[in-house]
Amino acid sequence: MKGIELPPRTEDFTADPVELFFDLAYVFAFSQLVALLVHDPTWAGVGKAALLFALLWLPWQQLTWAANAVSGNGRPVRALFVGATVVSIPMAASTSTAFAGGGPVFAIALTGIMLIGFRMQTLGTREAADYRAVVFSWIIPNVAAITVLVVGSFFDGTVRLAFWLGTVAIVLWAMINAAEGEWMVRPGHFAERHGLIIIIALGEVIVAIGIPVVAALEQGDSLPLATVSALLASGGFAGLLWWAYFDRPSPGLEYAASQLSGPAAGQYIRDVYTWAHAPIVAGIILAAAALEEIALHPRDTVPLEFRTMLAGGLFLFLIGVYLAVWRAFRAQARERLVGAIGIAGIVFLGGSVEGLNLLTLVVIVMFVVLFIEHRRVERIQMQRELEQRELED
Repeated sequence: MKGIELPPRTEDFTADPVELFFDLAYVFAFSQLVALLVHDPTWAGVGKAALLFALLWLPWQQLTWAANAVSGNGRPVRALFVGATVVSIPMAASTSTAFAGGGPVFAIALTGIMLIGFRMQTLGTREAADYRAVVFSWIIPNVAAITVLVVGSFFDGTVRLAFWLGTVAIVLWAMINAAEGEWMVRPGHFAERHGLIIIIALGEVIVAIGIPVVAALEQGDSLPLATVSALLASGGFAGLLWWAYFDRPSPGLEYAASQLSGPAAGQYIRDVYTWAHAPIVAGIILAAAALEEIALHPRDTVPLEFRTMLAGGLFLFLIGVYLAVWRAFRAQARERLVGAIGIAGIVFLGGSVEGLNLLTLVVIVMFVVLFIEHRRVERIQMQRELEQRELED
């Protein structure tokens, strides 16, 4: 392990299969968050889920940044990832009970993954002294953060909450402070890893909407038309979210990252991927809880708390993409902003509308928003090509 070499800064690479193996535990963790939201659809429940998501986001980001420096196909790196995956299973399993008896297990397992990430991040740094200094400027405050996390897990109620909020605050400060250094930034790897975690979150949407099918089949019942229609509408919803991210934003954000170097590259990755992608993934999870409720009761009106989750989840997803695009190009994805506001209005005013009809209307509006955006961007591209030809002539 001590002899491992860092690939040159200019060398990019794709994610290794062991990184996707590590992500599998996050399927479990995200399902626990959805279950928490479904069973406690209150502001307090959503707040707890948001804090737990922030804490879960830390070790995933730690290993993503670490693997961005050292290629994941090296045996030492793969061994560390396998170890982190093993530790992540009790972390995921205790997510739903983290504010109860499972707090110490959750905190200690999360800390174990962070420590593995720190070790991975220091592999090969003896040959790159400047990078070593940057890495330790990040690791030192994070050691304090995970210490606060573990200590807080042995308290109850408000005290535990305060300690864990303090953990998030310390990490945010560390992110701001460490961004002044020159990090290893391989844009293709970052883009692929964040695309994969979005697919993991979308997979949770599929799991959530499949629950009515399982419940009906276990009872020996046939699936009613309303349930089938709700499943199709939910699938359309997930498909539009996929399209809304992977069609244009994902390759565009990667391209913008490839044009940067030095400290600006690290700051860009922090802003666009570590920060802006957090609401994108969180929004998918929040919406999944609402979709589960709608798929279970398609002919009932949707309770306010679940309508709020649907609107809030979509808003977080769309605003996350909006912020990322603005940071990358200083361009406004204004259709998405207008669409997020419009869908929020529809959902909040749809208290007397059946769940199936409400979801279908949301899917239609999302499609229209993306279609209008597509036409506008196409016109801009055609205009630029025309201007380029005129200059060449």
